[in-house]
Amino acid sequence: MTQHVDLNADMGEGFGPWTMGDDAALLDIVSSANIACGFHAGDPDVMAQTMQQAVAKGVGIGAHPGFADLKGFGRRKLPLPHDEIANAVAYQLGAAQAMAKRAGGRVRHLKLHGALSNMASVDHALARACYQAALEVDPDIIIMVLAATAMEEVTRELGCNWAGEIFADRAYNEDATLVDRSLPGAVLHDSETAAPRILEMLKAGAIIAKNGTHIPCQIDTICLHGDTPGAVALARGLRDHLTKAGVQIAQF
Repeated sequence: MTQHVDLNADMGEGFGPWTMGDDAALLDIVSSANIACGFHAGDPDVMAQTMQQAVAKGVGIGAHPGFADLKGFGRRKLPLPHDEIANAVAYQLGAAQAMAKRAGGRVRHLKLHGALSNMASVDHALARACYQAALEVDPDIIIMVLAATAMEEVTRELGCNWAGEIFADRAYNEDATLVDRSLPGAVLHDSETAAPRILEMLKAGAIIAKNGTHIPCQIDTICLHGDTPGAVALARGLRDHLTKAGVQIAQF
């Protein structure tokens, strides 16, 4: 079984006076933070505040680029040319790097958001366009990928630094993609359900799909969504469950 694992959460997803999730509380629990870059959520002020808090708490900073879709929170699939998406990824990574530097930190990793991530998990060409754009900005950046998907295959082909991610609060299809949010049981809301399931996956070294299928994979990090109801309680419950089982929480 994996003896240490990273916990990450998407955050910095407020905008102006609108808040999303309890980032300050999550930063006491996770070891890595995926911070929105202003396209699907976030703004310069939210980015600055979130990054300052992450630096103060020793949490690794990641850029979390998505589609320019504030109204849809980046969860609507936009049929854009790959070069346009690549430019948007590079643009958002550059913004994250600037804000992290001002906060006294640095961007360690990159993780695609929402619909862009879901699309890239099954589209090799799209994943390659996004990741090549990021690597042209920072050749050493760690690409966080949905484990056992097209994303992982592309990062292996590129020979870049990467980390395999699984989701604590999402159900899986048997091809390692996420069950659509519109379907029953797609999102898990309590640690009593999520934590034992994640520990079982770590022991198996595999994603366990909704139908029981085991998909062997490299698990470096576990994602918790900060915008879901009860996110902080779920995150804390998962961390407690893993540490009691002897799993150390540490940055990948």
